Amino acid sequence: MKKLTARLRIGVVGLGRAFAVMVPAFRDPRIGLVAATDPRPEACRKFAKDFHGRTHATVEDLCADPGVDVVYVATPHELHAAHACLAAAAGKHVLVEKPMALTLEDCRAMIGAARKAGVQLIVGHSHSFDAPVLQARKIIESGAYGRLRMITALNFTDFVYRPRRPEELATGAVYNQAAHHVDVVRLLAGGNVKSLRAFTGNWDAARPTDGAYSALLAFDNDVSASLTYSGYAHFDSDEFMGWIGEMGQRKKPADHGGARKRLKGNELALKNARNYGGKRFKPARSARHQHFGVVIASCERADLRPLPDGVMIYGDRTKKLERLPAPRISRVEVIDELCAAVLQGKAPLHGGESAMATLQVCLAMLDSSRQGREIVL
Repeated sequence: MKKLTARLRIGVVGLGRAFAVMVPAFRDPRIGLVAATDPRPEACRKFAKDFHGRTHATVEDLCADPGVDVVYVATPHELHAAHACLAAAAGKHVLVEKPMALTLEDCRAMIGAARKAGVQLIVGHSHSFDAPVLQARKIIESGAYGRLRMITALNFTDFVYRPRRPEELATGAVYNQAAHHVDVVRLLAGGNVKSLRAFTGNWDAARPTDGAYSALLAFDNDVSASLTYSGYAHFDSDEFMGWIGEMGQRKKPADHGGARKRLKGNELALKNARNYGGKRFKPARSARHQHFGVVIASCERADLRPLPDGVMIYGDRTKKLERLPAPRISRVEVIDELCAAVLQGKAPLHGGESAMATLQVCLAMLDSSRQGREIVL
């Protein structure tokens, strides 16, 4: 593998929604966006204008670019494995969006390709990167409030009614949203899921997808976790987060029902218009930490609740907010982990094996719902 420059040079495969919400993090001075490829000419033109970077006609050309150190794979889920393996084979470190892949076989192929090439493989963004979640993990590991016993996590959103490609809608909430939920509870629990029972909901014939799920997870360290998610745009659990949205943005309660109202006409055209390079694209802006709904980690002597401005600690007699400074850059935690892995050789918290374990849980949730029984992992 070639010697790295002082600043990591990133090439982007896919300039869609995932890239759009990562753009603020890519302004970090430790990295530079130098190349990209995307089938949409308008996205490539905007990238060249915004970042003065090169654009390539194919993924293969980008991976062969000698000026690229890291390839960020932000293509549709079903392409993650092929593109990550191409990048690793070219000697590039890999940052790949969640979910890591759609099958465990693909995950193993990605891990094997990275090991063979001697490059780092990091999977993110997922909301287990969020600073309040990482801070809650530190508090749990300190033992200050006794052992962790239980995690309760719930999130109610408008996921089902956001503009989707057909294959994206087909993969549903478990692949797209439980990838966050499971990652968060796995990171906090600190053990491996040994069994689970799950249910999924597919409740709107006009939007045929798994739009909701509930699951009870048992870990091998005697921690349990319950997950509840609905993407049907009725109740909005950001009401419990002070109307701070998932991306750390201030929300308007009066916009109830807005997702359904906006989902009119050609869905793909609407999605492209809102994506990077589209006519309706707006850069992500947030002044608070991101989150994935309500998460409560119950220790023996306190409940810990990550919030957009820190971690609320509900103790035996008192409660207090362990405040975190506002994020200087949205999703900078991803860049922190990437730089530590590539430049310092530090094992990533969100490496391939961890992401594969998360996918294994998501697949087991689908199996449990279909089979109507507990699944032992």
